[in-house]
Amino acid sequence: MKKKALTSIVLSAAIMLVAGCGQKAEPTPVAGGAASTTPAATAAASKTYKIAISQIVEHPSLDATRQGFLAALKDAGIVEGTNLKVDFNNAQGDQPNNLSIAQKIASADNDLVLGIATPSAQAVVQQVKKAPILFAAVTDPLAAKIVTNVDKPGGNVSGASDTNPMAIAQLMDFVAANMPKIKTVGLVLNEGEPNAVIMAKNAEQSLTKHGIKLIKAPVTNTSEVKQAAQSLVGRVDAFLITLDNTVVSGVDGIIQIANEKKIPFFSSDRDTVEKGAFATVGFKYYDHGYQVGQMAVDILKNGKKPADMKVTVPDKMDLILNLKAAKAQGIEVTDAMKAAVKDKEKNIIQ
Repeated sequence: MKKKALTSIVLSAAIMLVAGCGQKAEPTPVAGGAASTTPAATAAASKTYKIAISQIVEHPSLDATRQGFLAALKDAGIVEGTNLKVDFNNAQGDQPNNLSIAQKIASADNDLVLGIATPSAQAVVQQVKKAPILFAAVTDPLAAKIVTNVDKPGGNVSGASDTNPMAIAQLMDFVAANMPKIKTVGLVLNEGEPNAVIMAKNAEQSLTKHGIKLIKAPVTNTSEVKQAAQSLVGRVDAFLITLDNTVVSGVDGIIQIANEKKIPFFSSDRDTVEKGAFATVGFKYYDHGYQVGQMAVDILKNGKKPADMKVTVPDKMDLILNLKAAKAQGIEVTDAMKAAVKDKEKNIIQ
């Protein structure tokens, strides 16, 4: 009898426990009386983003742009391998390949597309009509017909230009003021890249004001860069390159000749100066990419539309000098040259 009574008590307790577990827990109230785990909040927290990247070629500046872009996303909680899938495509400088990549991206379902460098941006803008598009490392998005208005782009495209029109002028002013022996400047140039042509024109205009002549050595691919630089030896007093993807990819050949022949070498990007050119007026491409990554976060998380996002340009420019390269190229770095650098700790490279 006692055993039956005990069994009855245990059975009753079990039934009560099961009933209690079956009750639906009330959500914890939050400000405004809403539940902390709404369906929308849960969906946002669990979303996996898909981004396609098209990059015309791999070289330090463009790679740093991509790294900065992904870092900005990571800092905002969008992490590759966790809640972000990245389809990275490198065209290896080949235009047919560049177009094929854009067509492939257009046929996929992406939350956002990034075009790095002018040719890649042009191709994805032509092909991708549904997904939001951002561009980076584009010299002149208007001339390249990527957007029609930099303040209010419209459509599904916006991004950041990697040049301030004043940068090349400031660099040429520095050359004229500090290196009076330079009367001719040799420019290795791929005239098939619109961005390079635009910057070449700006450089020529700036040099002409100072009575300095520009001599061009054209190339069509990276393998011709060193030979083009060699063709300028004995004809010019200095080398110059613009934000020319073909030329930057083969810049080691120019650095070698500049050092061997004691020819000052000026570039349009910081990464090339860090590699061995003497000077530029520029910025870090990692920071440039990070800026575009922040735009991507606004689109993906905050619902911003590229149409309403102003195209930005670098605003933190400085003269950057490489003292080791100066020694290799026979340049005497004066106090006046160093004084022209605003942030001496970061931008005078020892």
